[in-house]
Amino acid sequence: MTKAALQDETLPSANIQKDKMHKPEAEDFSPSLSSHKPRILLLYGSLRERSYSRLVIEEAARLLEYFGAEAKVYDPKGLPQPDTEDADHPKVKELRDLMIWSEGQIWCSPERHGSITGIMKSIIDWVPLNMGGIRPTQGKTLAVMQVSGGSQSFNAVNQMRILGRWMRMVTIPNQSSVAKAFLEFEEDGRMKPSAYYNRIVDVVEELVKFTLLTRDNSAFLVDRYSERVESAEEVSKRVNQK
Repeated sequence: MTKAALQDETLPSANIQKDKMHKPEAEDFSPSLSSHKPRILLLYGSLRERSYSRLVIEEAARLLEYFGAEAKVYDPKGLPQPDTEDADHPKVKELRDLMIWSEGQIWCSPERHGSITGIMKSIIDWVPLNMGGIRPTQGKTLAVMQVSGGSQSFNAVNQMRILGRWMRMVTIPNQSSVAKAFLEFEEDGRMKPSAYYNRIVDVVEELVKFTLLTRDNSAFLVDRYSERVESAEEVSKRVNQK
């Protein structure tokens, strides 16, 4: 039996395209780590003057700076509803440029009617999976947080995890849910000491760790057999048939 035939016999299925199979090896990973500050984009889903999701994001931004990251907060005020404006709208362009710039992200939404807010969903809906040959979210790390007006809940963070997976992001295990958020902040907007605050510190610290660990290998980590078999252009043609 020839070597080629023996190799074919060891394949899991005759349907496998052998030339598209890549066996992961330790040598495939980057031998060195980037030294620049991790670039983290922070998003929140409220337009209220005293927005508790924004206050949580501002606390997270301060922590990111402490942990050695570069943090940028996107203000959703002025962002149009999806499909009501073109992608060259200034707020849409700002959002998409920040998505490409970032290596990791933090999302925080209020829970409204057991779900994320329309503001939060609109932000995500403006970001396509593919944009000019670039996937603006794929392989980036993600941390999710929520604030609630009542007792503690996890509906919003659970839904954002689904969105993060759909956007092909690496969502970290930890998360934060702040109950009765109106009781957790001082008049100046700073968060009071509490177990809720401690959990936010945990989440931010963990996000920085995961970002440092994965950012130099994000393209390799999300490289898929199915996409090596069928190009993005071919997929687009198939799913957009009239």
